[in-house]
Amino acid sequence: MATIPDNFLGLPDDDCDYRRSKYAVLSVPYDSTVSYQVGTRRGPRAIITASQQVELFDEEYEREFYDAGVATLPPLAPNMAGPKQMCEDIYAAAKKVVADRKFLITLGGEHSITPPLVKAVIAKHKKLSVLQVDAHADLRESYEDTPHSHACAMRRVWEMGVPVVGVGIRNYSLDEHRFMKKRKISVISSRQTREDPDWIERAVDALSENVYVTIDIDGFDPAYAPGTGTPEPGGMDWFQVSDLLKAVAMSRRIVAADVVEVLPLPGSAQTEFLAAKLIYKLIAHIEASKPRRQ
Repeated sequence: MATIPDNFLGLPDDDCDYRRSKYAVLSVPYDSTVSYQVGTRRGPRAIITASQQVELFDEEYEREFYDAGVATLPPLAPNMAGPKQMCEDIYAAAKKVVADRKFLITLGGEHSITPPLVKAVIAKHKKLSVLQVDAHADLRESYEDTPHSHACAMRRVWEMGVPVVGVGIRNYSLDEHRFMKKRKISVISSRQTREDPDWIERAVDALSENVYVTIDIDGFDPAYAPGTGTPEPGGMDWFQVSDLLKAVAMSRRIVAADVVEVLPLPGSAQTEFLAAKLIYKLIAHIEASKPRRQ
């Protein structure tokens, strides 16, 4: 009887063996600091299930890319002692994967998971910057009595000395606006992605040699990704985000990535399928950027 392997992309054993895989997918089903709609803890499971329906042949490159090896790790249990303790657990888990020389792809959960992931990656990859696709700046000093809120994720990253380039940003507070101006943080608004023909070049130029990609699914317009805890109108579309990732992969070295804030909606797989296909598209862009073996 035929069955679908229960891993990212539904791969057979030979193509998801951790020892030989280049990519490792880690689920972090955590959403204890969300400030609007709860449920993103269900996002990683929904993305993995949706990924099993993603076609492995990429029509843009006319190739398959799963043979680079994509391992699926056991999900990281939420630590209900508090967000600080959860960040420590995420860092420890990510540090091991990075030390094993894997390309870490993390599925959230909320955006607060990103700072400890970046911390683990920067220990291995110097000259790191973060490409943030997001509706929100996430640059608050603290939110709802914790500095580890999802609304503070990029502030914590910036405090590590890691430059952040935000794309698709269209909702932030006055304090965040002042902080971005004072610290000269690179931001390309969603409006600019429609009005400035050079926005992708601007984004790439602002990035360093090594790049960590964090994609908050609300960076997309809710028409394309309605399943998120904080939907914001006026977002990006599939081709804008994919073309951005392609340009970064072709001119920089992407070393790790996460996709966060997917909140599965009953009766709809639209958002989690988009997230799953975007991850495979990112793998395709990275693999296609390297010379093929003859």
